[in-house]
Amino acid sequence: MKQRERRPGARVATGPSGGRRSDARPAKPEKTKAAPAREQRPPAAVPAVIERPLTARHGELPAERVPVILESTGAGDFHLIDSGSGQKLEQYGPYRVVRPEGQALWQPSLPAHVWEKVDAAFTGDTDEEGTGRWRFPKEALGETWPLNLLGVDFFGRFTSFRHVGVFPEQIVHWSWMKQQVESAGRPLKVLNLFGYTGVASLVAAAAGAEVTHVDASKKAIGWARENQALGRMEKLPIRWICEDAMKFILREERRGSQYDIILTDPPKFGRGPNGEVWHLFEHLPLMLDICREILSPKAVGLVLTAYSIRASFYSIHELMRETMRGAGGVVESGELVIREAGLDGKTPGRALSTSLFSRWVPK
Repeated sequence: MKQRERRPGARVATGPSGGRRSDARPAKPEKTKAAPAREQRPPAAVPAVIERPLTARHGELPAERVPVILESTGAGDFHLIDSGSGQKLEQYGPYRVVRPEGQALWQPSLPAHVWEKVDAAFTGDTDEEGTGRWRFPKEALGETWPLNLLGVDFFGRFTSFRHVGVFPEQIVHWSWMKQQVESAGRPLKVLNLFGYTGVASLVAAAAGAEVTHVDASKKAIGWARENQALGRMEKLPIRWICEDAMKFILREERRGSQYDIILTDPPKFGRGPNGEVWHLFEHLPLMLDICREILSPKAVGLVLTAYSIRASFYSIHELMRETMRGAGGVVESGELVIREAGLDGKTPGRALSTSLFSRWVPK
């Protein structure tokens, strides 16, 4: 938001996706948003540079589809086993993990002894922006371990912000993007803002896209490059850019650069590499406005995800429709949820809401 205001590094206005929330997520050394990317920090003393007013839009509003619930039951090495009592029990590859989850208001379905037999449990500050530590009940584990989602290898990582390097609810957006790239019949250009550990960027590039990945956290960019190397994907066309997201897209607009798909997964608060401040409620309208300007004439989609904000999905839905006024197409908005899948990963249970989203598509 979900970011989760997620991510250790501060995702900053660069800035989010590969994996809630750098621009203010706990630094993914990763989502590195200075600390690992979805770490969200309070606004810094240096204001974001706003270089132009919002564009006056005219024409009809896009059609709308609301509410839309995009549901994942897991994929690859991940699934949600159970949830309840303010926690969630997840499977990440060989490890069973317990982390705080404020929206799990119900009681767990599985007995206590299942929850106790875990490999790692996060303890400490339950706020998304707070820090804590990991407890390893069975044996001490290394900081990283290999994982795979949608055919892409990457490292999971136990960060002090409770994130593990990927926000699996984003699988639904990544699957959609993968399908669009593979069926386009031409190389698509993808811009991944607040890109965190780069899983989304690797999925897009592996499908055949030319990718520009932007995150304000050096740690997050470093982690993303590690993920690229793990999967032997160094030759894929990905530009890794450590910069403030707003500054980057403003420059791209001046240059006349264009993209076919833009993913943006901003935090509530973030700080750029030079102290630039990102505040979602203040800067999101301009960010989307610039994103529209750098969409190509044959754009396939603009995707926004928002975590841990006190707002309805209708807030970002109406903002997206106003931003895309006159462009035609459809704006679909709602929530991303993960469905419990039990110990075997195949037994559907309750749906856990993780974040809000809004997506414009041309038809």
